[in-house]
Amino acid sequence: MAGAWFAPSRMADAPRPDGYLRRRPEESVLYQIVSAHWPDFRQKADDAGGLPRFVVREFEEYLRCGLIEHGLVRLACQRCGHEIVVAFSCKSRAWCPSCCGRRMADAAAHLVERVIPPVGMRQWVCTLPWPIRSAVAFDRRLCSDVLAAFAGALLHHLRLQAKRTFGLTSAREAHVGAITFIQRCDGSLRLNPHFHTLATDGVWLPDDRGELRFRPLPDPTPEQVAELARRVHARLTRVLAQHGRLGEELAAEQAALASCVGASAGDLQLLGAQAGRRTAKRPGPAPDPVGICVPVAECGGVNIHAGTAVDGRDRRRLERLVRYMSRPPICTERLELLEDGRVYYGFKSAWRDGSKGVILHPLDFIARLCALVPPPRFHMQRYHGLFASGSPHRGQIVPSPGPATPVQARLPLAASDPATGLPPERPATPSRHPWANLLKRAFLIEVSICPKRRCGGRMHVVEFATGGEHLARALAALGLGPRPPDRGVRIPARQLAFPLEIANRPARPGNHQPWESPAKFGPNLARP
Repeated sequence: MAGAWFAPSRMADAPRPDGYLRRRPEESVLYQIVSAHWPDFRQKADDAGGLPRFVVREFEEYLRCGLIEHGLVRLACQRCGHEIVVAFSCKSRAWCPSCCGRRMADAAAHLVERVIPPVGMRQWVCTLPWPIRSAVAFDRRLCSDVLAAFAGALLHHLRLQAKRTFGLTSAREAHVGAITFIQRCDGSLRLNPHFHTLATDGVWLPDDRGELRFRPLPDPTPEQVAELARRVHARLTRVLAQHGRLGEELAAEQAALASCVGASAGDLQLLGAQAGRRTAKRPGPAPDPVGICVPVAECGGVNIHAGTAVDGRDRRRLERLVRYMSRPPICTERLELLEDGRVYYGFKSAWRDGSKGVILHPLDFIARLCALVPPPRFHMQRYHGLFASGSPHRGQIVPSPGPATPVQARLPLAASDPATGLPPERPATPSRHPWANLLKRAFLIEVSICPKRRCGGRMHVVEFATGGEHLARALAALGLGPRPPDRGVRIPARQLAFPLEIANRPARPGNHQPWESPAKFGPNLARP
C-alpha cells in the first residue's frame, strides 16, 4: 500500500465553514511543477555530479508533505463521533509554503509572547553587495561574520545616538536588543541573502538603583542611516579581507549546486540555448515615483532601510511585522503555469522598469528552488544584545513566561483519558506552540472544536497511521480509495535535454562568477 494514492470520499470532502478543512497540496501549482519536473532535473544534476543530500531531501520530503498516502492523524469528536484526518508535514525550512508558514506563525507568536517587551521596535533591512551573495548563502561562517558586522554596527550606532541624545559619558551605558531573520531570496525568487533585523527603537539606561529603564530615540534621519551604511561597508570590507576568495569550496565540490546558485544570484537562465542570458520578464507600465522621504542609504553595494517602526504596545501590529520578516519565500497566489508550460511568478509590486513578473522554464524554476535550500546547521534566526541568551541583563528585559498552554488545546489522545488507565499526556513544551493554537491565532480556525454545527464537542486524537496495513485500515474506515497522482503539466521531453553548464561557463563581460573574490572588483562592491 506504500505506493497507493487515495481520493477522499464525499464525506471527507464536505465543506466545513466553522472549522478545519484539510489542505490538498497536490492541487497547487507549486506541487504540480515540482512533481512533474523534479525527476528530470535531478537526472541532469546527477549527470553533472549530483546535488547535495540536503537539497535532494528537501524536494523528496516536500513531495510527501500533506499527502494522506504517507501517513495521517485521525481525530474524532468526543460528543458526536465526527471524524477528520490531518496528513503529516515535511517540517521543511526552505520553501514549503505550509511548513514555512507554520514556522512563521510560531516564531511570531514566540517572540511577541515571550521575548519582545512592550517598547518601540524598528525594522532595519540590510541588503548585501551582489558579488558576495552566493558565498554568504552557503558559507555558514562567512554569513555569521557578515551578520555580526551589520548587527555590531547597528547596535553601536544606536548606542552612539543614545550618547548624543541623552548626554551619556560612554556609549556602553546604553543597552540595545535585536533579532535578525535571514531571508534567502527577493521578490523574484533570485538568491539574495539579506537581513531583516528588528531592533529596539531606543535604549535601556540604568537608573539610580541600577535597574534598566527604556528611553526611546528619535526617528533616524537619512544622514544617520547613511552613516550606518558607511560603517557596515567598512566592517564588511574587513570581513571579506579575512576570508579571502569566496565560494571556491562550493564550486569545486558541488558543481551542480554551484550552477544553480550562480544562475539564481545572477538572474540568469541555467539551461538550454539561452543559458547565461537574463531571465524573461513580463513588461508593464513603469510605476509612478514615490515622493515620500524614507530613511534609506547605500554605500558600496550595502543598502540599509529603516522605514518601518511599530509601537511595541500594539502587539497585533508587532506580530504582523514579525510575520512579514519571517515569511515564506514563495507566495503561491502569485505563481502560475502559462499555456506553453513555462512558469510565471508575479512581483508584489512592479519594478522601476515596469516589470511585473519573471517567466522561467520549469527546470530553471526548480534550479532557483535548489539555491534557496539552506545548508544544514544554518540558523535562520539570530539574537543580539539584550535579547541574546548570554546577555546578563536579559532577565530584566524579556517578559516573564505566561501560563502554560492548556492541555486541551493540544488535541489530547483518546488513550490519555483516565478511564483507560493510561498515563495522561505531558504538558506542551514552551518552546513550540501547538499546531491547533497557531491555526486559531493565524486563521481564526478552532480546530480543537468539532466542525459540525450545533455540536461544540472537543476533538481528540484516536489514531496515528504511518504506513502499511495500519494506514490502509485507517483510510478504509474513512471511505478513502486509491487514485493515480496528477503529475501536472509537462513541457515536451525534447525541450528538457539541457546541459548544466553555468558553473563551467566563462563570465560574460561586465559580470563575474559568484565564487570569485570580491577584492577583484575593487573597494566598491556594488554591482556593475
